[in-house]
Amino acid sequence: MTVENIDSFAKFKAAQRETWASFAPAAIFSTIAAAKLVKFAQIAPRQRVLDIGCGTGVVAITAARRGAKVSALDLTPALLERARKNASIANVDVAFIEGDAEALPYPDGSFDVVLSQFGHIFAPRPAVAVREMLRVLKVGGRVAFSTWPPELFGGRQFAFIARHLPPPPGADSPPSPALWGDPAVVRERLGNSVSDLLFERDTMIIPALSPQHFRAAQEKTIGLLAKVVDTFGNDPAKLARFRADYEAMIGEVYEDNAVHMHFLMTRATKAANIE
Repeated sequence: MTVENIDSFAKFKAAQRETWASFAPAAIFSTIAAAKLVKFAQIAPRQRVLDIGCGTGVVAITAARRGAKVSALDLTPALLERARKNASIANVDVAFIEGDAEALPYPDGSFDVVLSQFGHIFAPRPAVAVREMLRVLKVGGRVAFSTWPPELFGGRQFAFIARHLPPPPGADSPPSPALWGDPAVVRERLGNSVSDLLFERDTMIIPALSPQHFRAAQEKTIGLLAKVVDTFGNDPAKLARFRADYEAMIGEVYEDNAVHMHFLMTRATKAANIE
């Protein structure tokens, strides 16, 4: 890998770190989904668990409350600060650190279960992220994660936002995070490194008084949307069209004063024959 490529990935991750700094207020809506992932992963007391891209700690704390010994990392210091406060309130002990999904600072085979709720999907090199997730997982351990299917609202947002933003730093744009929500892609990426591959779909219910209220909240907490708004700051007509298009998308999954966001959960067991 060239120095230029390494530098472009570093710039991309620095941008990601900044982008997600405003996300904390929205994390409350993923708490029920976090419990579903922890249950799906079959977390048990005394298991060693790693949460990758932990954000404000909703998955890590849920696992710790089931008696697991939990480590967790994220790129964004602001989210880790909130995670530590959440763990203190919940009276659980989680080892939170700042870290990168593509360079996990743990020895081989350190964990019984590796988790990620919409976190590892933002690593720019999926093959590297997979290699690291499986490296720190013991043979026979489980990897489990939640992702957004590309054809549904959560995944469609990535393509929608990308159409209105310049490409990220670096010569090549990383693959869409939504590809992690395609079972065929997941099968290919995990390959023969795992067995007992299982998929399950579920729905995140987010209360919102109207599609417009949801859009306004997203603009405050999702950094990429905020960048789009800034981009159109001097063109009110383009901004209005963007918002109208986004609200139309939201309307497709809006019912009974809530947005219904469908997600995919994946679980697999680390095989012994990893090359």
